[in-house]
Amino acid sequence: MKIALLTPTFSKFSGIDRVLELDAEEYSKKGHDITIFALKATMQSRYAKIIEMGMPKNPLIERIYRLFFYFDSKKIKKYVDMLKDYDAAISYFYPMNWLAYKAKKKYKIRYIYYDFGIAYPWLFGFFERIYMRLFILMNNFTIKNCDEAFSISKFLKNELKKQAGIDSKVKYCKIDEKRFHKGIKGNKIRKKYNLKKEPVLLYVGRISPHKGIHLLIKAFNLVINKIPNAKLLIVGKPTFDSYSRMLKKLAKRNVIFTGFIKDDELPYYYAACDLYTTATLWEGFDLPVVEAQAIGKKVVAFDLCSHPEVVKNGILVKPNDINAFAEAITKVLM
Repeated sequence: MKIALLTPTFSKFSGIDRVLELDAEEYSKKGHDITIFALKATMQSRYAKIIEMGMPKNPLIERIYRLFFYFDSKKIKKYVDMLKDYDAAISYFYPMNWLAYKAKKKYKIRYIYYDFGIAYPWLFGFFERIYMRLFILMNNFTIKNCDEAFSISKFLKNELKKQAGIDSKVKYCKIDEKRFHKGIKGNKIRKKYNLKKEPVLLYVGRISPHKGIHLLIKAFNLVINKIPNAKLLIVGKPTFDSYSRMLKKLAKRNVIFTGFIKDDELPYYYAACDLYTTATLWEGFDLPVVEAQAIGKKVVAFDLCSHPEVVKNGILVKPNDINAFAEAITKVLM
């Protein structure tokens, strides 16, 4: 079979695309011919050819373009016509749904939707809330004619049914077990940040309001009252400048913002920590939680969304309760 995998940005920065690459490997090993269609591609695939469609380079214009991708009718027609030779199109995230939606209508191509979820709009600022609501509306419209849908957690299965009226099958995200496993050493990361025997907490992910990093730092500020030498590593690419500035003001001491790190280094960061922590307020799955546990690390997280499904080795606490969060961290470390 010829299968098209559709993703906005084929990048190691994206958890969605790490899952997509594992899917490409699986399909390829079964003998299928795989092509990845992406608006922007910054990594290569061993298992698929890549067609980069192009989009604006300015971050703000890029976001507007992705929301209103429908109006780029010339590009949509070009790539929908290319899809007529494929047996199936699998869309991993909006706005790529438009290609699968149109290809299904025009050429009867099998359309599979992979549901990674969209964070609650109320977790963002005013303008971002408007953007997210429009994003959800457009997403729900473009998946209404899909032949099959997969959600990456039971939580998202229920959300998709509620939001779009679509039944889906649960297909949990896989991780690369060749990269994330017990026995990895984090010595070089500890040396890089001059961490000796200090207890180290770790967060990995986007620096975004819905990830609750402000709550994590507030909880950590309580932890260091009892464990003064504890350190918190925050690994991730800033996506909201004002939020990032606020976090740096909130961080009293012992908080290290690493910025974006190469994906190849990520297992060593997990290995370097004593505890993985996330105060995220919305997660469709939470890939870093699963990766950290695969390396043998305990997790402290809020008891919400998909966390009851994926946190197998750790403590879940009441959402937004930073005192309970700090107590859970202290309990593990002391």
